[in-house]
Amino acid sequence: MKPIPPALLSATITLLAVFFYFFTAFRVGQLRGKHDVRAPATSGHPEFDRAYRVQLNTLEQLGLFLPLLWLATLYPLLGAWIAAAVGVVWLVARVLYARAYMADPDKRLIGAGLTGLCTIALLILALIGIGMGWLGLR
Repeated sequence: MKPIPPALLSATITLLAVFFYFFTAFRVGQLRGKHDVRAPATSGHPEFDRAYRVQLNTLEQLGLFLPLLWLATLYPLLGAWIAAAVGVVWLVARVLYARAYMADPDKRLIGAGLTGLCTIALLILALIGIGMGWLGLR
């Protein structure tokens, strides 16, 4: 069996992250209707407010996650599959964050912290990988 190209792994993680974001946006739309929160209002019922924050926080995190995922994939430090593995953990962390935040915003910290650690890991992988490229070590 042929090995899976690392870029295919990261592309799959990218699609899953985008699908997750679509899910959060769809959920906000559902709750906007359920709780009669009319646009352009961005607050109203507490359940809507939490879903809206999950969506916005996910969008904020995607802005860091996606470029770092691809930089760490294109300029791998040890193996390009590591970036995809961190991406899987990032996705799990976002799901944990969303579920916890919807139940009780004070319980979001595990998901938020794990998301942050994954982002920092990807940043370090990308920095070292690109630095090695500039130094001609690859």
